[in-house]
Amino acid sequence: MKGMFVAVIHPRANGNGYECRVPDMPGCITSGKTLEEAIEMIDDAANLWSCDIETDGRAIPVATAYQEVEHEDGDFLQMVRVDTEAYLEKNDTRTVRKNVSLPAWMVTQADRRGINCSKVLQEALRARLA
Repeated sequence: MKGMFVAVIHPRANGNGYECRVPDMPGCITSGKTLEEAIEMIDDAANLWSCDIETDGRAIPVATAYQEVEHEDGDFLQMVRVDTEAYLEKNDTRTVRKNVSLPAWMVTQADRRGINCSKVLQEALRARLA
């Protein structure tokens, strides 16, 4: 899923950092010590939130238009790009065991040549999925 959402970045009253949220994503809240860190954190939080929603099979909400996002005076509005496929590719490094069937002669030849079948399969799937 790809999309753009508006994040609201609210400076803390004590001047010690920022609180961040994406109003269209209930519970998507984070914070940062600096404005730069706050933007990085809400970008990560929005992508992770979207991945969780997709995994659960729920629909991603429609983004509210920038000018319609409710916020307080002094808040910053920041556009957040969500790309769940790119986010997972970068951050989900878990491995999953997958049983595949190969002809015996192919396994023998691969073993003799020191070919890592898992690596070859990963490379082929990356090329196919691109």
